[in-house]
Amino acid sequence: MGYDEPSSKRSVASAAAAVAPVRSNWSRRVLIGVLLLGMSGYAAVRYDLLTDVNTYLNGGSRPAGRTAQAPPVRVAVADVKDVAVVVHTIGTVLANSVVNVKSQVDGPLVSAGFREGQMVKKGALLFRIDPAPFDAALRQAQAMADHDRAQLTSAQADAERAVMLADRGIVATQQRDQLVATAKALAASLAADEASVERAKLNLGYTTIYSPIDGKTGPLLVYPGNQVHANDVAGLVTIAQIQPVKITFNLPQGDLEQLQDRMHENQLSASVAARSDTAVAATGKPDMDIPVKIDFIGNTVDAKTGTIELRATFDNPDQRLVPGELVDVSVRLETIKQTIVVPREALNVGQGGDYVFFIDSANKAQMRPVKVLYQDQQIAALGSGVGPGDMVVIDGQLRLTPGISVSVVGEPNGAGQRPGAQANEPDSDQGTRSKTTSQAGAPG
Repeated sequence: MGYDEPSSKRSVASAAAAVAPVRSNWSRRVLIGVLLLGMSGYAAVRYDLLTDVNTYLNGGSRPAGRTAQAPPVRVAVADVKDVAVVVHTIGTVLANSVVNVKSQVDGPLVSAGFREGQMVKKGALLFRIDPAPFDAALRQAQAMADHDRAQLTSAQADAERAVMLADRGIVATQQRDQLVATAKALAASLAADEASVERAKLNLGYTTIYSPIDGKTGPLLVYPGNQVHANDVAGLVTIAQIQPVKITFNLPQGDLEQLQDRMHENQLSASVAARSDTAVAATGKPDMDIPVKIDFIGNTVDAKTGTIELRATFDNPDQRLVPGELVDVSVRLETIKQTIVVPREALNVGQGGDYVFFIDSANKAQMRPVKVLYQDQQIAALGSGVGPGDMVVIDGQLRLTPGISVSVVGEPNGAGQRPGAQANEPDSDQGTRSKTTSQAGAPG
């Protein structure tokens, strides 16, 4: 009689037998995925791998003496030119003057003499407050002054007679002194009345409000028909002087010495570009550069940001700039005379610093360290490492190693000739160079 295994053990063994193929298939899939990933990475490095695979699949074989193809690169020719060292920042437009017009007397607002947003001149009528109460107060003060003036005239006459009669012994000294004192008191009362008249005239004048500056009006804060008060905080309207305007911006304190030197030479200027959303979307650049004169350098450095404030004045004849608007500001610090210039794309950063790849006479790539004097988004000014006419690589550096042969694609950018070209060959890139110079390096 054989041994009958329990049913529970038979079920476990069956489940294990069923899971084993699943695990085997999963491991196989992971291994295949790793192999495919490795092959794709190798193909990214060996760009000729796909050609070899295709040749093998078609029944061919790679020739024994075949070498790797020369990697394609794009190049530019190093040029010599003046380069303007420019710093870029964001500025804010400020009104040259801002006035919050308020009433100096209480009363109902009768009328407004302008439209919201209108340009007004200094002295233009803005508001009228009901003048009737103040006109009545003026007449009352004048009447009181006339009354006291008449009394003063009579008192002065009495005092003069008393002085004369007292000298003859006809009037007692006490009576004389009393009449003289009465005349002086009335003179003081008349002076107070005349001051009240002047005050009443001022209040009456305050019922008409004129613009204190040339500028553009904002929205009405109080409309005609409302009661206004001298202690109203909001005021009646705000006027901003926008012709001229000021542009305020901050630059790092490390540029302060150069900024001060340029200011002393009366050569400190900036270029301002309005940040028009339409222009930026269409061209990728702000709208139109506006030259402005920098006329203010702050007297303190901001301890929190390490920057110093500068301000420039712009006449704003067409009201292009509006207070509160953000603008792009470019300030030229200095001009580097006759330096080597290459496209910004030619620069590479390694452990030893900046370097470029250049193509030698044997059409091989060589790596050369360079000293960068200045760079922006378009060009890089070099102090050493590259000479005029050198052909530097601007695209395809990732495939290069020192001494590798390369295949130059297209014509080189920039000024100059390719190595080995005839001196009398036409330079097809002259127009491009002129445009680049004016945008990236020409002294202003």
